[in-house]
Amino acid sequence: MAQLYFKYGAMGSSKTANALMVRFNYEERGQQTLLVKPRLDTRDGDHMVASRIGLSYPCIYFDELQKLTVMELQQNACIIVDEAQFLTKDEVLYLVYLVDVLEIPVICYGLRADFKGDLFPGSEALLVLADKLEEVKTICWCGRKALFNARFDRSGKVLKEGEQVVLGANDQYIGLCRRHWMAGDLGPDFDVEKR
Repeated sequence: MAQLYFKYGAMGSSKTANALMVRFNYEERGQQTLLVKPRLDTRDGDHMVASRIGLSYPCIYFDELQKLTVMELQQNACIIVDEAQFLTKDEVLYLVYLVDVLEIPVICYGLRADFKGDLFPGSEALLVLADKLEEVKTICWCGRKALFNARFDRSGKVLKEGEQVVLGANDQYIGLCRRHWMAGDLGPDFDVEKR
């Protein structure tokens, strides 16, 4: 029976690397997959998903997924969605349709909350509708589990206000534990110049 998975974690928890490894494992066994991401995410180039450790693979955009026929969709053993926090609730409901009606497993990877600690719309819908939730863990500079995504400016100050979506990676975001996120503490060895 197909299921909808939401695998979430803070920045730097290797969510994208995990998505690319899952895709590789399916295809190594001769099973076709679709790698998908929202069109909003342009950091890795056109129609590409790339992890910080150097893994990359071509993908399609979510709006292109929605245009595929039932026959084209059912040729896939699994659909893998990266950056799922950027989905809308209606797009998550489309994934529910793929799972419940077409019986295609869907694995979503993304952030749970933004830099202010608020849920992203896609993440909120997935937390409610997913069959399986799994945290992809990483650690704060202090060694505790990182739960929050801190956005920082060029001077190294942790930001708590601004637009929800500002695309960036290590140059603007870091995973922190709750204590250090609340305190705005990026750690004694943090150097914004090396990011």
